Parts: sequence; C-alpha cells; structure tokens
Amino acid sequence: MKKTFVILILLIFNGCNQSLESSSINLEEKYNIYISKLSNEQIEENLNKGLKPIAIKDNIDVKGFANTAGSIALKNNYPDNNAFLIQKLVDNGYFVIGKTNLSEWANFRSSSSTSGWSSMGGQTINPYGEMRTPCGSSSGSGVVVATGLVNVAIGTETNGSVSCPSSVNGIVGIKPTVGLVSRSGIIPISHTQDTAGPMANSVSNAASILEIIAGKDENDSATLAIPEDFDFNFTSNLDISDLKGKRFGLLPTGSQNTDGKLMLKKMKIMLEQAGAIVVDIDDNREYPGSEELLVLLYEFKVGLEQYLANSNSELKTLDELIVYNEENKEEILKHFDQSHFYDSNATSSQKEEYLLALERVLQTRTEIDDFIKDYNIEALVGLSWSPAWAINHDGGDDEAIAEYKFWVNGSFAAMAGYPHVTIPFDYVDGLPIGMSFIGSKWDDKKLIELAYAAEQLIQFKPTPNNK
Repeated sequence: MKKTFVILILLIFNGCNQSLESSSINLEEKYNIYISKLSNEQIEENLNKGLKPIAIKDNIDVKGFANTAGSIALKNNYPDNNAFLIQKLVDNGYFVIGKTNLSEWANFRSSSSTSGWSSMGGQTINPYGEMRTPCGSSSGSGVVVATGLVNVAIGTETNGSVSCPSSVNGIVGIKPTVGLVSRSGIIPISHTQDTAGPMANSVSNAASILEIIAGKDENDSATLAIPEDFDFNFTSNLDISDLKGKRFGLLPTGSQNTDGKLMLKKMKIMLEQAGAIVVDIDDNREYPGSEELLVLLYEFKVGLEQYLANSNSELKTLDELIVYNEENKEEILKHFDQSHFYDSNATSSQKEEYLLALERVLQTRTEIDDFIKDYNIEALVGLSWSPAWAINHDGGDDEAIAEYKFWVNGSFAAMAGYPHVTIPFDYVDGLPIGMSFIGSKWDDKKLIELAYAAEQLIQFKPTPNNK
C-alpha cells in the first residue's frame, strides 16, 4: 500500500490527469498480463482492510476465479477451494488481485509453441524492447512484477518456467526444492519436477512469500520429505557480507557467446572483489533431453487426469481435451499444434521405458551433488538465461532463439528437483539478464542468503519504460 500511495502522490505532483487505476489498466492491457482480475472496487475494498495484493499464475486453484491453464477448454473450471499454497497466503494477509496469463498448458501443448501465448489470454509481452518474449510459462507473473503493478507473484516451474520469465523480465525468482511447496490444487505436468515458487521485485520479498507458502501438506507426499529440522526462516539471516570467504563454482554456460563471456567475467570479478573464491566448473554433463521429455509426457497424462477428475471441468480426460482442441482449432491451434498432447496420450503402454528414462533424469542429482562436493563449493553460479528473443508465432520459440543468442542454466536443477534462485544481473542489448544460484536438495535458505548478498552488491534494478 505504501508503494501505491507514493505513486499516487507522484501523479498528483506531476499534474497527471490520468488516475492510478487507469494507468495500471493501460499497463495491464499493453503487456497483456492478466487472464482474470478483481474489479477496482474489490481491490480497493481489500486494500482498505489492510490486505496485500499478490498475482497468481492461472494454473493454480483460486476460489472465485476459473483455473484455465490458459486454455479456453477450462474456461468454466471454477474450483471449490483454494490450492493449499493460496490458502496459506490468504491466512497470512494476502489477497489474489488476479490470475496472470501463461504459456498455454504451462508450455506443454506443443514442441513448437510460443512462450506467453494462450487461447484464454492471448500474447503477453515483455516490457523491455519491441515485441520481445516474456518467456514462460509464468509469463504474466514475470511481467506484472517487472512493471511494478505488484511486488510479488506466484509462478510454477517444471523446467525454466520461473527462472526464465524472472531473468528476461529483470526480477527475482525462486524455484524451490521440489517438495518444499505443496502442489495440491495446481494443474500439473510432472510430479517429478513441478513446483510453485515466488517471483518478486527483491530477494527479501520473494523470501518472505516462500516463508508463507512452504511447508508440509498431507495431500502432497513430496512435502512430507521436508527434513524435521528444516529452517523455514528464509528472511532471518539476510546479510550483505554473506559472500566473503565463500567458494562458488562458476558454470561456463554462455561463454561461447561474446556477450555471455563478458558477463561471466564480470560476475567472477564481482564475486572475488566481495571476498569470495570463484572456481571454474568443467561442465561436461550431457543433457538427457529425450529422457526428460518421455518422463514429462508420461507423468503429464497421469497427473492431469487426476486433477481433472477432482475438478469442476466438464472435460475429464486427455482424449476429451484433444477432441475439444480440434473442434476449436481456429482459436486454440492457430499458432501451434498439440503434438505433446498426442504424444502424452500414447505413453500409457510405455511404463518400462518411462522408468528407465526417469532413472537417467534423476542422475542429475548426483551430478550436481558431485560438483558441490568435488569443488568444495557453497553453490553453483552462472548466467540464468540469455536476453529475451523476439516473439515469433510462425516458427515458435525455437526458430526465434536460433536467430538470436542463447544460453540457459537451471535445466539440470529442474530435472533434479533442486533449488534455483535467479536475481537481476545486467543488461545485454538493452534487455535484462539474470544471475543464478543453484544448490543441492533443501539448500533453499542458503541460496536465498547468498542471492540476497549478491543482490545488494550488484544494485541492479532494471526498470522498463512504461509509456
């Protein structure tokens, strides 16, 4: 509320005739942020009660809002109850201001999709540059924080869906250890890799949200593995001097690009000047792309149909969704197909292949743990994602990326289910890029403290030109 008050005062002093409400609406429409949102009257009523606003990705159950995963197939899916994490937010003084747009089905409908587009919400746009991707799938959650409309939002990640929109929109994102935050009431892709996480304008704000939403839920067995002595006080030991004497392993991703190489050098110098020790990681890991895809395809069908069975959607199976999409292809399939849906539907007889693929995917845990042990480091650091590429509805993200520069860290952490914190680092081509902190299972608190110290050191606060 303080930020809202300050903005309102500034508008008055500048003689601006446009109201705060209309200014916010202009930004929401310009960047196509929300799928659904409370009315101004409802928002004002909640603010007057002292409640704090938070935006929620539209694949999480929130009572009073349809939960659509961005698809018009679920436009009538109004949940009876809040998701576990949403109820925790409500119980701690937050109200859901709106449901943010996302890459349809959390970017798991097609291999040729365009991030940030959904049949429910259209195309969300990055507030930096001209027609640049907001990345995804937590596209609207990234943009709503980047524009300053809210301080905090919730995204979800299977592989990159929190870290990428956080990085390219110049905000903080925390992908927790899988199991730290309940997935109950979230439309799933993979029970192996899925997690919700906070996206915010600062590490401390993101950490404060994680403190609220983390914890055990009897309806999500992964949360029952949280260690009994786990420290949930993520904001209690934030210290600017926390980098001194710490050893970090610098991941080489991006070093083949001139800009990436320059940013890695800057990162290493910055850490060393803060008293840290930085060692270069010899990263020869092979990315198990085909194995990961099979795991996601297999688990998607199982998890989605379990969610639909307990939902208020009239469509209950993947078969029914495929038929619905074909019957409404002018709206739903106009930019890209539903190849992942077809492929997922064909995995029911592939359990043996799935188990072998899962075994390979989970080897990523050992690989990360070995880096931390062998190099005697606190965490892995590196460049989160390359700058935002162009929006391309004809060729999708892959074609757009091929025409630009590209690097990414965090995919191995996503497959491992390990924590990954992204903070704003610098501009490349006038577009923000992020810095990653990656650790082992349940290292969330440590990574948050290291990221906070780096955030204070970097003092990089990218701001889009919201005109």
